[in-house]
Amino acid sequence: MSREILLLVDALAREKNVSKEIVFGALEQALASATKKGYHEDADIRVEINRDNGEYHAYRHWDLVEDNDHEYPSRQIAWTDAQVSHPDLQVGAVIEEPLQAVEFGRIGAQAAKQVILQKIRDAEREQILTDFLDRKEFLVTGTVKRMERGSAIIESGRVEGLLPRDQMIPKENLRVGDRVRAYLARVERGGRGPQLILSRTAPEFIAKLFELEVPEIEEGLLEIMGAARDPGARAKIAVKSNDQRLDPIGTCVGMRGSRVQAVTGELAGERVDIILWSPEPAQFVINALAPAEVSSIVVDEEKHSMDVVLEEDQLAQAIGRSGQNVRLASELTGWELNIMTVEEASKKNETEALAVRALFVEKLDVDEEVADILVAEGFNSIEEVAYVPIGEMLEIEGFDEDLVNELRARARDALLTDAIVSEEKVESVTLDLATLDGMDNEVLRKLATHNIVDSEALAELGVDELVEMTGVDAERASTLIMAARAPWFE
Repeated sequence: MSREILLLVDALAREKNVSKEIVFGALEQALASATKKGYHEDADIRVEINRDNGEYHAYRHWDLVEDNDHEYPSRQIAWTDAQVSHPDLQVGAVIEEPLQAVEFGRIGAQAAKQVILQKIRDAEREQILTDFLDRKEFLVTGTVKRMERGSAIIESGRVEGLLPRDQMIPKENLRVGDRVRAYLARVERGGRGPQLILSRTAPEFIAKLFELEVPEIEEGLLEIMGAARDPGARAKIAVKSNDQRLDPIGTCVGMRGSRVQAVTGELAGERVDIILWSPEPAQFVINALAPAEVSSIVVDEEKHSMDVVLEEDQLAQAIGRSGQNVRLASELTGWELNIMTVEEASKKNETEALAVRALFVEKLDVDEEVADILVAEGFNSIEEVAYVPIGEMLEIEGFDEDLVNELRARARDALLTDAIVSEEKVESVTLDLATLDGMDNEVLRKLATHNIVDSEALAELGVDELVEMTGVDAERASTLIMAARAPWFE
Protein backbone atom coordinates (compact mmCIF):
# COMPACT_ATOMS: atom_id res chain seq x y z
CA MET A 1 0.00 0.00 0.00
CA SER A 2 2.89 2.38 0.76
CA ARG A 3 4.35 1.69 -2.69
CA GLU A 4 0.89 2.42 -4.15
CA ILE A 5 0.95 5.89 -2.60
CA LEU A 6 4.37 6.68 -4.07
CA LEU A 7 3.28 5.50 -7.53
CA LEU A 8 0.09 7.58 -7.33
CA VAL A 9 2.01 10.70 -6.29
CA ASP A 10 4.49 10.26 -9.12
CA ALA A 11 1.74 9.71 -11.73
CA LEU A 12 -0.38 12.70 -10.61
CA ALA A 13 2.62 15.02 -10.41
CA ARG A 14 3.61 14.22 -14.00
CA GLU A 15 0.08 14.25 -15.40
CA LYS A 16 -0.85 17.59 -13.87
CA ASN A 17 2.62 19.20 -14.16
CA VAL A 18 2.81 20.06 -10.45
CA SER A 19 5.43 19.26 -7.83
CA LYS A 20 5.26 15.99 -5.88
CA GLU A 21 5.11 18.03 -2.66
CA ILE A 22 1.77 19.51 -3.77
CA VAL A 23 0.35 16.01 -4.36
CA PHE A 24 1.70 14.75 -1.02
CA GLY A 25 0.04 17.73 0.69
CA ALA A 26 -3.27 17.03 -1.05
CA LEU A 27 -3.15 13.37 0.00
CA GLU A 28 -2.32 14.29 3.60
CA GLN A 29 -5.27 16.69 3.69
CA ALA A 30 -7.58 14.05 2.19
CA LEU A 31 -6.45 11.37 4.65
CA ALA A 32 -6.87 13.82 7.55
CA SER A 33 -10.39 14.65 6.31
CA ALA A 34 -11.28 10.94 6.09
CA THR A 35 -9.82 10.25 9.56
CA LYS A 36 -11.76 13.18 11.01
CA LYS A 37 -15.04 11.61 9.89
CA GLY A 38 -14.63 9.04 12.69
CA TYR A 39 -15.20 11.80 15.29
CA HIS A 40 -18.46 13.54 16.16
CA GLU A 41 -16.56 16.67 17.18
CA ASP A 42 -14.38 19.21 15.39
CA ALA A 43 -11.07 17.48 16.04
CA ASP A 44 -7.76 18.89 14.78
CA ILE A 45 -6.28 16.01 12.78
CA ARG A 46 -2.93 15.91 10.97
CA VAL A 47 -1.64 13.16 8.68
CA GLU A 48 2.02 12.85 7.76
CA ILE A 49 3.22 10.77 4.77
CA ASN A 50 6.86 9.67 4.64
CA ARG A 51 8.19 11.00 1.33
CA ASP A 52 10.67 8.13 0.97
CA ASN A 53 8.68 4.98 1.74
CA GLY A 54 5.03 6.10 1.54
CA GLU A 55 4.14 5.15 5.12
CA TYR A 56 1.69 7.48 6.83
CA HIS A 57 0.65 8.29 10.39
CA ALA A 58 -2.21 10.31 11.89
CA TYR A 59 -2.08 12.62 14.91
CA ARG A 60 -4.58 14.64 16.88
CA HIS A 61 -3.57 18.10 18.11
CA TRP A 62 -4.58 19.79 21.37
CA ASP A 63 -3.64 23.35 22.32
CA LEU A 64 -2.70 23.68 26.02
CA VAL A 65 -4.63 26.69 27.42
CA GLU A 66 -5.41 28.35 30.74
CA ASP A 67 -8.17 26.68 32.77
CA ASN A 68 -10.55 29.62 32.24
CA ASP A 69 -9.82 29.82 28.50
CA HIS A 70 -11.10 26.36 27.62
CA GLU A 71 -13.57 27.52 24.90
CA TYR A 72 -13.08 24.73 22.31
CA PRO A 73 -12.96 21.36 24.12
CA SER A 74 -12.52 19.44 20.86
CA ARG A 75 -9.23 21.26 20.11
CA GLN A 76 -8.08 22.60 23.50
CA ILE A 77 -7.11 21.03 26.80
CA ALA A 78 -7.05 22.88 30.12
CA TRP A 79 -3.67 23.17 31.87
CA THR A 80 -4.94 21.40 35.05
CA ASP A 81 -6.21 18.40 33.03
CA ALA A 82 -2.95 18.16 31.08
CA GLN A 83 -0.79 17.99 34.24
CA VAL A 84 -1.76 14.35 34.77
CA SER A 85 -0.15 13.09 31.56
CA HIS A 86 2.13 16.01 30.62
CA PRO A 87 3.39 17.65 33.86
CA ASP A 88 6.33 19.39 32.11
CA LEU A 89 4.33 21.32 29.49
CA GLN A 90 3.36 24.98 29.86
CA VAL A 91 0.38 26.98 28.51
CA GLY A 92 0.81 27.58 24.77
CA ALA A 93 2.33 24.17 24.05
CA VAL A 94 0.78 21.66 21.61
CA ILE A 95 -0.01 18.11 22.68
CA GLU A 96 0.08 15.56 19.88
CA GLU A 97 -1.62 12.18 20.24
CA PRO A 98 -1.05 9.34 17.70
CA LEU A 99 -4.19 7.95 16.06
CA GLN A 100 -5.11 4.96 13.94
CA ALA A 101 -5.23 6.39 10.42
CA VAL A 102 -7.87 5.17 7.97
CA GLU A 103 -6.89 2.53 5.45
CA PHE A 104 -5.75 4.05 2.17
CA GLY A 105 -7.84 1.50 0.31
CA ARG A 106 -10.99 2.82 2.07
CA ILE A 107 -10.47 6.44 1.15
CA GLY A 108 -12.88 6.14 -1.72
CA ALA A 109 -15.19 8.67 -0.07
CA GLN A 110 -16.17 11.38 -2.57
CA ALA A 111 -15.19 14.19 -0.20
CA ALA A 112 -11.61 12.95 0.15
CA LYS A 113 -11.31 12.45 -3.58
CA GLN A 114 -12.51 16.03 -4.18
CA VAL A 115 -9.90 17.40 -1.77
CA ILE A 116 -7.12 15.76 -3.78
CA LEU A 117 -8.48 16.89 -7.15
CA GLN A 118 -9.18 20.46 -5.96
CA LYS A 119 -5.71 20.81 -4.45
CA ILE A 120 -4.11 19.63 -7.67
CA ARG A 121 -6.35 21.93 -9.77
CA ASP A 122 -5.36 24.88 -7.58
CA ALA A 123 -1.67 24.01 -7.89
CA GLU A 124 -2.02 23.55 -11.64
CA ARG A 125 -3.73 26.95 -11.98
CA GLU A 126 -1.05 28.55 -9.79
CA GLN A 127 1.69 27.06 -11.96
CA ILE A 128 0.07 28.29 -15.19
CA LEU A 129 -0.32 31.75 -13.66
CA THR A 130 3.29 31.78 -12.42
CA ASP A 131 4.56 30.87 -15.89
CA PHE A 132 2.37 33.63 -17.36
CA LEU A 133 3.58 36.28 -14.88
CA ASP A 134 7.21 35.25 -15.37
CA ARG A 135 6.86 36.31 -19.02
CA LYS A 136 5.89 39.82 -17.79
CA GLU A 137 3.00 40.01 -20.26
CA PHE A 138 1.16 43.01 -18.83
CA LEU A 139 -0.72 43.51 -22.09
CA VAL A 140 -3.21 40.64 -22.24
CA THR A 141 -4.89 39.67 -25.51
CA GLY A 142 -7.78 37.24 -25.36
CA THR A 143 -11.39 36.42 -26.15
CA VAL A 144 -14.51 37.22 -24.14
CA LYS A 145 -15.48 33.79 -22.81
CA ARG A 146 -18.59 34.85 -20.89
CA MET A 147 -20.23 37.84 -19.19
CA GLU A 148 -20.93 37.87 -15.44
CA ARG A 149 -23.04 40.72 -14.00
CA GLY A 150 -21.67 43.18 -16.55
CA SER A 151 -18.05 42.08 -16.12
CA ALA A 152 -16.24 40.06 -18.79
CA ILE A 153 -14.23 36.85 -18.35
CA ILE A 154 -11.32 37.04 -20.79
CA GLU A 155 -9.62 33.83 -21.92
CA SER A 156 -5.99 34.18 -23.00
CA GLY A 157 -4.45 30.80 -23.79
CA ARG A 158 -4.72 28.69 -20.63
CA VAL A 159 -5.18 31.78 -18.43
CA GLU A 160 -8.44 33.53 -17.53
CA GLY A 161 -8.80 37.13 -16.39
CA LEU A 162 -11.66 39.26 -15.06
CA LEU A 163 -12.38 42.59 -16.75
CA PRO A 164 -14.73 44.39 -14.29
CA ARG A 165 -17.47 46.63 -15.64
CA ASP A 166 -15.85 49.73 -14.10
CA GLN A 167 -12.58 48.93 -15.88
CA MET A 168 -14.18 48.91 -19.34
CA ILE A 169 -14.11 52.00 -21.53
CA PRO A 170 -17.44 53.86 -21.08
CA LYS A 171 -20.10 53.02 -23.69
CA GLU A 172 -18.17 50.06 -25.12
CA ASN A 173 -20.34 46.96 -25.44
CA LEU A 174 -18.33 43.74 -25.27
CA ARG A 175 -19.96 40.47 -26.36
CA VAL A 176 -19.03 36.81 -26.01
CA GLY A 177 -16.47 35.91 -28.68
CA ASP A 178 -15.09 39.46 -29.06
CA ARG A 179 -11.32 39.75 -29.33
CA VAL A 180 -10.08 42.21 -26.70
CA ARG A 181 -6.89 43.64 -25.22
CA ALA A 182 -6.48 44.78 -21.62
CA TYR A 183 -3.82 45.69 -19.06
CA LEU A 184 -3.00 43.32 -16.20
CA ALA A 185 -3.78 45.61 -13.25
CA ARG A 186 -3.25 43.17 -10.38
CA VAL A 187 -3.52 39.57 -9.22
CA GLU A 188 -6.10 38.80 -6.51
CA ARG A 189 -5.74 35.68 -4.41
CA GLY A 190 -8.93 34.46 -2.81
CA GLY A 191 -10.81 31.30 -1.95
CA ARG A 192 -11.19 30.43 -5.64
CA GLY A 193 -7.45 30.72 -6.22
CA PRO A 194 -5.48 33.49 -7.93
CA GLN A 195 -7.34 35.64 -10.45
CA LEU A 196 -6.06 38.18 -12.99
CA ILE A 197 -7.82 41.54 -12.73
CA LEU A 198 -7.71 43.38 -16.06
CA SER A 199 -8.29 47.01 -17.01
CA ARG A 200 -8.94 48.95 -20.21
CA THR A 201 -9.13 52.31 -18.41
CA ALA A 202 -5.75 52.30 -16.62
CA PRO A 203 -3.19 54.88 -17.88
CA GLU A 204 -0.67 52.01 -18.14
CA PHE A 205 -2.88 50.39 -20.81
CA ILE A 206 -2.31 53.20 -23.30
CA ALA A 207 1.43 53.12 -22.58
CA LYS A 208 1.52 49.37 -23.36
CA LEU A 209 -0.44 49.92 -26.59
CA PHE A 210 2.13 52.47 -27.76
CA GLU A 211 4.91 50.01 -26.89
CA LEU A 212 3.16 47.53 -29.17
CA GLU A 213 2.81 50.00 -32.06
CA VAL A 214 6.15 51.85 -31.73
CA PRO A 215 9.19 49.54 -32.03
CA GLU A 216 11.52 52.35 -30.95
CA ILE A 217 10.03 52.16 -27.43
CA GLU A 218 10.82 48.46 -27.09
CA GLU A 219 14.33 49.14 -28.43
CA GLY A 220 14.86 51.78 -25.71
CA LEU A 221 15.24 54.69 -28.15
CA LEU A 222 12.05 56.27 -26.80
CA GLU A 223 10.49 56.20 -23.32
CA ILE A 224 6.93 56.84 -22.19
CA MET A 225 7.38 58.87 -19.02
CA GLY A 226 3.74 59.06 -17.99
CA ALA A 227 0.13 58.89 -19.10
CA ALA A 228 -3.22 60.36 -18.02
CA ARG A 229 -6.64 59.40 -19.35
CA ASP A 230 -10.28 60.33 -19.46
CA PRO A 231 -11.21 56.86 -20.80
CA GLY A 232 -13.02 56.89 -24.13
CA ALA A 233 -12.67 60.66 -24.52
CA ARG A 234 -9.11 61.98 -24.30
CA ALA A 235 -5.63 61.02 -23.10
CA LYS A 236 -2.18 62.55 -22.78
CA ILE A 237 1.12 60.69 -22.84
CA ALA A 238 4.57 62.14 -22.16
CA VAL A 239 7.44 60.82 -24.29
CA LYS A 240 11.19 61.24 -24.06
CA SER A 241 13.82 60.49 -26.69
CA ASN A 242 17.06 58.72 -25.74
CA ASP A 243 18.41 59.32 -29.24
CA GLN A 244 18.80 62.94 -30.33
CA ARG A 245 18.24 61.95 -33.96
CA LEU A 246 14.67 60.85 -33.19
CA ASP A 247 11.65 63.13 -33.01
CA PRO A 248 9.68 61.49 -30.16
CA ILE A 249 6.31 62.98 -31.09
CA GLY A 250 6.59 62.26 -34.81
CA THR A 251 7.81 58.73 -34.13
CA CYS A 252 4.78 57.98 -31.94
CA VAL A 253 2.37 59.56 -34.44
CA GLY A 254 3.76 57.46 -37.30
CA MET A 255 3.47 57.85 -41.06
CA ARG A 256 0.21 59.72 -41.76
CA GLY A 257 -0.78 59.13 -38.14
CA SER A 258 -0.89 55.34 -38.56
CA ARG A 259 0.57 54.48 -35.15
CA VAL A 260 -1.53 56.83 -33.05
CA GLN A 261 -4.65 55.88 -35.06
CA ALA A 262 -4.07 52.20 -34.24
CA VAL A 263 -4.02 53.07 -30.52
CA THR A 264 -7.08 55.31 -30.87
CA GLY A 265 -8.94 52.52 -32.63
CA GLU A 266 -8.26 50.13 -29.75
CA LEU A 267 -9.50 52.78 -27.28
CA ALA A 268 -12.90 53.36 -28.89
CA GLY A 269 -11.85 56.61 -30.55
CA GLU A 270 -10.12 58.14 -27.52
CA ARG A 271 -8.18 61.20 -28.69
CA VAL A 272 -4.49 61.06 -27.71
CA ASP A 273 -2.22 64.09 -27.17
CA ILE A 274 1.48 63.22 -27.36
CA ILE A 275 3.51 65.53 -25.12
CA LEU A 276 7.27 66.11 -25.09
CA TRP A 277 8.53 65.28 -21.59
CA SER A 278 10.91 67.74 -19.88
CA PRO A 279 12.98 67.37 -16.70
CA GLU A 280 12.03 70.97 -15.87
CA PRO A 281 8.58 70.87 -14.19
CA ALA A 282 7.49 74.29 -15.49
CA GLN A 283 8.43 73.45 -19.08
CA PHE A 284 6.72 70.07 -18.77
CA VAL A 285 3.50 71.82 -17.68
CA ILE A 286 3.77 74.26 -20.60
CA ASN A 287 4.13 71.30 -22.99
CA ALA A 288 1.21 69.47 -21.37
CA LEU A 289 -1.13 72.47 -21.81
CA ALA A 290 -0.26 72.97 -25.49
CA PRO A 291 -1.59 74.22 -27.86
CA ALA A 292 -2.64 76.88 -25.31
CA GLU A 293 0.14 79.48 -24.98
CA VAL A 294 1.29 80.13 -21.42
CA SER A 295 2.33 83.69 -20.51
CA SER A 296 4.07 82.85 -17.22
CA ILE A 297 4.26 80.28 -14.44
CA VAL A 298 4.82 80.70 -10.71
CA VAL A 299 6.01 77.51 -8.98
CA ASP A 300 5.17 76.82 -5.33
CA GLU A 301 7.44 73.93 -4.32
CA GLU A 302 5.98 73.67 -0.80
CA LYS A 303 2.39 73.18 -2.00
CA HIS A 304 3.55 71.34 -5.14
CA SER A 305 1.39 73.63 -7.24
CA MET A 306 1.82 76.11 -10.09
CA ASP A 307 -0.05 79.29 -10.98
CA VAL A 308 -0.33 79.15 -14.78
CA VAL A 309 -0.99 82.57 -16.30
CA LEU A 310 -2.53 82.93 -19.77
CA GLU A 311 -4.06 85.63 -21.91
CA GLU A 312 -7.87 85.76 -21.88
CA ASP A 313 -8.19 84.25 -25.38
CA GLN A 314 -6.06 81.21 -24.36
CA LEU A 315 -8.01 80.41 -21.21
CA ALA A 316 -10.77 78.23 -22.69
CA GLN A 317 -8.27 76.19 -24.70
CA ALA A 318 -6.07 75.58 -21.64
CA ILE A 319 -8.99 74.51 -19.43
CA GLY A 320 -10.76 72.41 -22.07
CA ARG A 321 -14.31 71.10 -22.06
CA SER A 322 -15.47 70.63 -18.45
CA GLY A 323 -11.89 71.23 -17.29
CA GLN A 324 -10.68 68.10 -19.09
CA ASN A 325 -7.45 69.52 -20.55
CA VAL A 326 -6.10 71.05 -17.35
CA ARG A 327 -7.17 68.00 -15.32
CA LEU A 328 -5.26 65.62 -17.60
CA ALA A 329 -2.25 67.96 -17.66
CA SER A 330 -2.26 67.99 -13.86
CA GLU A 331 -2.45 64.17 -13.66
CA LEU A 332 0.29 63.78 -16.25
CA THR A 333 2.75 66.21 -14.64
CA GLY A 334 1.87 65.46 -11.02
CA TRP A 335 1.44 69.16 -10.19
CA GLU A 336 -1.67 70.99 -9.01
CA LEU A 337 -2.35 73.61 -11.70
CA ASN A 338 -4.16 76.88 -11.00
CA ILE A 339 -5.19 78.45 -14.30
CA MET A 340 -5.67 82.23 -14.29
CA THR A 341 -5.69 85.21 -16.62
CA VAL A 342 -3.00 87.89 -16.61
CA GLU A 343 -5.44 90.25 -14.86
CA GLU A 344 -6.29 87.67 -12.17
CA ALA A 345 -2.60 86.93 -11.63
CA SER A 346 -1.87 90.63 -11.26
CA LYS A 347 -4.62 91.01 -8.64
CA LYS A 348 -3.38 87.95 -6.76
CA ASN A 349 0.21 89.22 -6.77
CA GLU A 350 -0.95 92.60 -5.56
CA THR A 351 -2.98 91.05 -2.72
CA GLU A 352 -0.07 88.82 -1.68
CA ALA A 353 2.37 91.76 -1.83
CA LEU A 354 0.11 93.84 0.42
CA ALA A 355 -0.13 90.96 2.91
CA VAL A 356 3.68 90.52 2.98
CA ARG A 357 4.19 94.30 3.33
CA ALA A 358 1.78 94.38 6.29
CA LEU A 359 3.69 91.44 7.83
CA PHE A 360 7.03 93.27 7.52
CA VAL A 361 5.62 96.51 8.91
CA GLU A 362 4.21 94.66 11.93
CA LYS A 363 6.98 92.16 12.69
CA LEU A 364 10.05 94.23 11.74
CA ASP A 365 8.67 97.57 12.98
CA VAL A 366 9.64 99.34 9.72
CA ASP A 367 7.82 101.93 7.62
CA GLU A 368 5.98 101.01 4.41
CA GLU A 369 8.81 102.30 2.22
CA VAL A 370 11.34 99.80 3.62
CA ALA A 371 8.69 97.04 3.53
CA ASP A 372 7.95 97.82 -0.13
CA ILE A 373 11.65 97.58 -1.00
CA LEU A 374 11.90 94.16 0.65
CA VAL A 375 8.79 92.96 -1.25
CA ALA A 376 10.14 94.34 -4.53
CA GLU A 377 13.41 92.45 -3.96
CA GLY A 378 11.48 89.16 -3.64
CA PHE A 379 11.40 88.70 0.16
CA ASN A 380 8.22 86.84 1.15
CA SER A 381 8.75 85.86 4.79
CA ILE A 382 10.39 86.87 8.05
CA GLU A 383 12.61 83.75 7.79
CA GLU A 384 14.11 85.02 4.53
CA VAL A 385 14.98 88.39 6.08
CA ALA A 386 16.54 86.65 9.08
CA TYR A 387 18.65 84.10 7.27
CA VAL A 388 19.35 85.23 3.69
CA PRO A 389 23.14 85.81 3.37
CA ILE A 390 24.07 89.31 4.44
CA GLY A 391 25.88 89.90 1.13
CA GLU A 392 22.65 89.57 -0.83
CA MET A 393 20.87 92.14 1.31
CA LEU A 394 23.79 94.57 1.02
CA GLU A 395 23.29 94.57 -2.76
CA ILE A 396 19.88 96.23 -2.29
CA GLU A 397 20.14 99.90 -3.27
CA GLY A 398 19.89 102.21 -0.22
CA PHE A 399 20.61 99.41 2.31
CA ASP A 400 23.82 99.84 4.31
CA GLU A 401 25.40 97.37 6.74
CA ASP A 402 23.83 98.94 9.85
CA LEU A 403 20.30 98.78 8.37
CA VAL A 404 20.79 95.19 7.17
CA ASN A 405 22.07 94.02 10.58
CA GLU A 406 19.19 95.78 12.33
CA LEU A 407 16.60 94.19 10.01
CA ARG A 408 18.12 90.73 10.48
CA ALA A 409 18.18 91.14 14.27
CA ARG A 410 14.54 92.28 14.35
CA ALA A 411 13.53 89.36 12.11
CA ARG A 412 15.23 86.85 14.41
CA ASP A 413 13.64 88.42 17.48
CA ALA A 414 10.22 88.19 15.80
CA LEU A 415 10.76 84.51 14.98
CA LEU A 416 11.86 83.80 18.56
CA THR A 417 8.78 85.57 19.95
CA ASP A 418 6.49 83.60 17.61
CA ALA A 419 8.18 80.34 18.65
CA ILE A 420 7.65 81.10 22.34
CA VAL A 421 3.99 81.98 21.74
CA SER A 422 3.57 78.82 19.67
CA GLU A 423 5.15 76.70 22.41
CA GLU A 424 2.82 78.21 24.99
CA LYS A 425 -0.16 77.38 22.78
CA VAL A 426 1.08 73.80 22.29
CA GLU A 427 1.32 73.43 26.06
CA SER A 428 -2.36 74.37 26.28
CA VAL A 429 -3.33 71.49 23.95
CA THR A 430 -5.50 68.92 25.71
CA LEU A 431 -4.42 65.29 26.08
CA ASP A 432 -7.29 63.99 23.93
CA LEU A 433 -6.03 66.00 20.94
CA ALA A 434 -2.36 65.19 21.49
CA THR A 435 -3.04 61.43 21.66
CA LEU A 436 -5.47 61.28 18.75
CA ASP A 437 -4.74 58.50 16.23
CA GLY A 438 -2.58 59.86 13.39
CA MET A 439 -1.58 63.06 15.24
CA ASP A 440 2.05 64.21 15.30
CA ASN A 441 3.93 67.18 16.80
CA GLU A 442 4.11 69.16 13.57
CA VAL A 443 0.35 69.04 12.95
CA LEU A 444 -0.29 69.67 16.65
CA ARG A 445 1.86 72.82 16.54
CA LYS A 446 0.09 74.14 13.44
CA LEU A 447 -3.31 73.50 14.99
CA ALA A 448 -2.29 75.29 18.18
CA THR A 449 -1.29 78.41 16.21
CA HIS A 450 -4.91 78.50 14.95
CA ASN A 451 -6.22 78.02 18.50
CA ILE A 452 -7.37 74.45 17.84
CA VAL A 453 -6.36 72.97 21.20
CA ASP A 454 -8.81 70.12 21.81
CA SER A 455 -10.38 67.31 19.78
CA GLU A 456 -13.84 68.93 19.94
CA ALA A 457 -12.52 72.00 18.09
CA LEU A 458 -10.83 69.74 15.52
CA ALA A 459 -14.07 67.78 15.04
CA GLU A 460 -15.87 71.00 14.07
CA LEU A 461 -13.45 71.67 11.17
CA GLY A 462 -14.05 70.79 7.54
CA VAL A 463 -11.46 68.85 5.51
CA ASP A 464 -10.54 71.91 3.41
CA GLU A 465 -10.01 74.01 6.53
CA LEU A 466 -7.67 71.44 8.08
CA VAL A 467 -5.70 71.06 4.84
CA GLU A 468 -5.23 74.85 4.66
CA MET A 469 -4.18 75.09 8.33
CA THR A 470 -1.70 72.22 8.38
CA GLY A 471 -0.73 71.39 4.81
CA VAL A 472 -1.63 67.68 5.20
CA ASP A 473 -3.34 65.93 2.29
CA ALA A 474 -7.13 65.61 2.15
CA GLU A 475 -7.12 61.88 3.01
CA ARG A 476 -5.14 62.39 6.20
CA ALA A 477 -7.20 65.46 7.12
CA SER A 478 -10.38 63.40 6.76
CA THR A 479 -8.92 60.61 8.93
CA LEU A 480 -7.96 63.06 11.71
CA ILE A 481 -11.35 64.75 11.68
CA MET A 482 -13.21 61.42 11.81
CA ALA A 483 -11.01 60.30 14.71
CA ALA A 484 -11.89 63.52 16.54
CA ARG A 485 -15.60 62.94 15.82
CA ALA A 486 -15.54 59.34 17.08
CA PRO A 487 -17.07 60.27 20.50
CA TRP A 488 -20.09 61.70 18.64
CA PHE A 489 -21.06 58.22 17.49
CA GLU A 490 -20.44 56.34 20.73
